[in-house]
Amino acid sequence: MIYQVCRAIQDMKTEILNFDAQNGATTAYVAIPDNNATRAVLVIQEYWGLKDHIKDICGRYANEGFIAIAPDLYRGKIANSSAEASQMMQELETDDGIDIIKNAIDAARDKYGVSHFGITGYCMGGTYALRSACLLEGISAAAAFYGDIPEEGVLKELTVPTIFISATKDKWINAEKVAKLEDTVERYELPLQSVRYEADHAFFNDTRPEVYNETAARDAWALVIGFFSDKL
Repeated sequence: MIYQVCRAIQDMKTEILNFDAQNGATTAYVAIPDNNATRAVLVIQEYWGLKDHIKDICGRYANEGFIAIAPDLYRGKIANSSAEASQMMQELETDDGIDIIKNAIDAARDKYGVSHFGITGYCMGGTYALRSACLLEGISAAAAFYGDIPEEGVLKELTVPTIFISATKDKWINAEKVAKLEDTVERYELPLQSVRYEADHAFFNDTRPEVYNETAARDAWALVIGFFSDKL
């Protein structure tokens, strides 16, 4: 599987980035390639929290030559069940999540000398990745995996190249939501490419065999890496 290939490459270091946000301090997990990298990707967590799976994805990005930064939207909390994860996601105020991402960008810019960032995320993280791309300065490209769609008034502000990845078997980010997104993109001529896979929600998560789809995950990874390599 992909993560097994990437874990075989160890030319990187990891560290914790501390920073303040409006509703309280938090941290980000950072994976840094050993090649004087100048390109960075923000990796936004699923609703479970900043689990090892997200840290592993950061490692994969570092192995591709990107500084990978995963801000902790839950300020250290990790969900142990889907019910707990759902509750934690609901308790996270949208503005707080966006503010954490904004402050992570500012802190990473100061520490690593990066001026433009890509952003990606999965599930809840896909929601925040797409919304951040519409609202925040400093983001140059976005790749959102099966996250919820911003309201039209926010989505129409999108100006950076974006890939939106969805799954045809997804009951949350379903065909109706994706069609509405694509309609808004067409009406406002937004720079967003919609890509659908014959898979289920969370198909990229290789720690969840009940939904993981290796073929779709491999293809999506290659697509996104090529996209960020071109745009950043």
